Amino acid sequence: MTALLTIDGISKRFRGLAAVSRVSFEVQQGDIFAVIGPNGAGKTTLFNMIAGALPPDEGSITFAGQQIQGLRSDQIARLGVGRTFQLVRPFPALTVEDNVIIGALMQTKTVHDAEKIARDTLARLDLFDKRAQIASSLTLPDRKRLEVARALATGPKLLLLDEVMAGLRPTETDRIVATLRDLNRGGLTILLIEHVMRAVTALASRILVLHHGAAIAEGNPEQVLRDPAVVESYLGAESL
Repeated sequence: MTALLTIDGISKRFRGLAAVSRVSFEVQQGDIFAVIGPNGAGKTTLFNMIAGALPPDEGSITFAGQQIQGLRSDQIARLGVGRTFQLVRPFPALTVEDNVIIGALMQTKTVHDAEKIARDTLARLDLFDKRAQIASSLTLPDRKRLEVARALATGPKLLLLDEVMAGLRPTETDRIVATLRDLNRGGLTILLIEHVMRAVTALASRILVLHHGAAIAEGNPEQVLRDPAVVESYLGAESL
């Protein structure tokens, strides 16, 4: 089977410090793949390289059969890679619907079609009834869903989610988990960074663990979460 995303030996250094060091993995079409690890492990730097915000210093990134390292973020987005950001920053003075329309204009040339995509997307994220609200008035859980909606409206084949469940209560986390499962059943491939382990174990079929920029474990959740190196560096003995 040909992977949708192949990361082959990519590295990124800042002033000689290795933020990501020779990381390799594959994400298959239809997977939910999680990247976990302590703060500072290189997870968001990895996402920034995949999405084109940072160029890798070495290695290659192949998406849907095309090498994409070195392309601009907008070019990668048009190929079908959507992403959210760890710090949720909607356009605060615009309505919820207008925020999503901006994302939808990535895949359509007319505002009318973008409006239809936006409304369909808002319905899937349980935000349709709040479409006329100003984005700055939303609660944190709603802002998180809006962030996902904006990325989803671009029409991605691969959705990169950067800690979309951080700061949420368990019931709010479960709500987003259910939404992501539904999107995945519809054919969307998801690559997520997440610290909320209840979400990771509920969603991911495979997990990659980063520590000090290097991959220290990869496999299914049961294997990875019992790996001694993962327990020592990230989860703690109380997780066993």
